[in-house]
Amino acid sequence: MKVAVLGAGAIGAYVGAALHRAGADVHLIARGPHLAAMRQYGVRVLSPRGDFTAHAHATDDPAEVGPVDYVFLGLKANSYAACGPLIEPLLHERTAVVAAQNGIPWWYFHRHGGPYDGHRVESVDPDGAVSAALAPERALGCVVYAATELEAPGVVRHLEGTRFSIGEPDRSMSKRCLRFSEAMQTGGLKCPVEPYLRNDIWLKLLGNISFNPISALARATMRQMCLHGGTRRVIEIMMRETLDVAEALGCEVGVSIERRLAGAEKVGDHRTSTLQDLERGKPLELDVLLAAVVELAGITGVEVPTLRTVHAISDLLALRSAA
Repeated sequence: MKVAVLGAGAIGAYVGAALHRAGADVHLIARGPHLAAMRQYGVRVLSPRGDFTAHAHATDDPAEVGPVDYVFLGLKANSYAACGPLIEPLLHERTAVVAAQNGIPWWYFHRHGGPYDGHRVESVDPDGAVSAALAPERALGCVVYAATELEAPGVVRHLEGTRFSIGEPDRSMSKRCLRFSEAMQTGGLKCPVEPYLRNDIWLKLLGNISFNPISALARATMRQMCLHGGTRRVIEIMMRETLDVAEALGCEVGVSIERRLAGAEKVGDHRTSTLQDLERGKPLELDVLLAAVVELAGITGVEVPTLRTVHAISDLLALRSAA
């Protein structure tokens, strides 16, 4: 099985190292000091489950890799529209794209069925730019429950979780899903194939849609947000509104808001990825987390006043931080 990891950052390099350990032909695509370190020393994974090093091929040139069976997409979702020239050399007619993104994916309504089948979510796929670069037919959904960070160039610190749930947009148990799942599990990761992956998308989103923008606005950690009474109430309301939208689209999260908050509080003084991006001067990945749900609320007729308010303020923050 030949796999390219496009955007081999903390999550991408971790997955690539696991697949390499499973015997897959893995190619890590990255740049800068991180690429140089992976070329010289391999990917060094530091994990409570045991440290290991994977000496997979690493490059900054996808043309050097050529067509693969799977592209694991480790890029931020706001980079998808521009990734066409990078991904094109990696594709043959059956290449699957495993998109490990947070929030609402560009393929969400592809083979969805029902009244919204084929609907394009403008906030995540503006003018169809993402679909033009990443054909929805190639997409395998992926919801990441693992936490990793780059401790140094070429060094991935695995913090917790090994689950990468995957699924087909049409809910089928396809051979390409099963094959990828088997390779991930052989490499030591959990990779269940979920026919109703959209439920997982909303479960993950329940936390991201609330904690991520609020953390950036307040410069606060998970524990600080949970312990502040007023902020905790705002987060509860945002979660309730998000569940209303999910239910209007036929999805069931299956976890109570209180349980979700309790889990977040246990994480402690963790800074969300959005807060980390803000601190590092990187673009804020809020369209797929917040703008998309506000858009979906509009088409389903669900009232989400708190989500709209937080979206307006955090969108201004994103614009100012990018200036």
